[in-house]
Formats: sequence, structure tokens, C-alpha cells
Amino acid sequence: MFQIDRFVAIVRPEQRFLEWLNGIAEYAPLELSLEQVQQDCTALLVPQFEDEDEAVSFVCKLWDQLFESELQDWTDNRALWPQGRSIEMFMEWFSVDIHTTVVDLVEEEPAQ
Repeated sequence: MFQIDRFVAIVRPEQRFLEWLNGIAEYAPLELSLEQVQQDCTALLVPQFEDEDEAVSFVCKLWDQLFESELQDWTDNRALWPQGRSIEMFMEWFSVDIHTTVVDLVEEEPAQ
């Protein structure tokens, strides 16, 4: 077991994302809760930085790719995706949490 030189960024859907998701016909009958959509969030390994704000800035530079990836996870129908996406919209729809300690419990690569 050893600590690796990375941070982990968790991209967590927020209320605005949930409102969009529950507005999609195939999900509307489910009436998903915020707790449900936040159960299995995207985790990203990012470089170490001096502080967490720098790590959040690093992640936010990739906002468009991350936004599309999160939408794609729920529907392939791009016509249902929100139009006029921006970094501001990304920050309203998702929070980015940084975890500074990452421990690797695997001692070696698995055999292929």
C-alpha cells in the first residue's frame, strides 16, 4: 500500500442536473432524487497542486468534455442535451470535490 502523487476530483451532479434529468421522458416516471444521482459519481485522477482551488481550476478547464460525458452517461440522444452549455452552467449543474490523499492498494499490475 502506498500513496500516489495524484489528487482525486469527484464530479457530482447537483439540483440543476437533476431537474434536467427528470425532465427527460424516459426518466420522468422514476422521479430520481439528488441522492440517487450522486451515488456513483465520476472520479478523476488529477495532478497534485499546491491547493485544492488549483485542482478545481484544472478540472474546470475540461468542463465541456466532462459535461458531455456526464450527459452521455444518461442519454445518447444529443437533441435532449441542454443547449448553450458554458463553464458557468457546468458549475451550476455539478460540483467538483477534491480529495488530496490517494492510496494505491494494488502492488503490481494484473497479469494479462
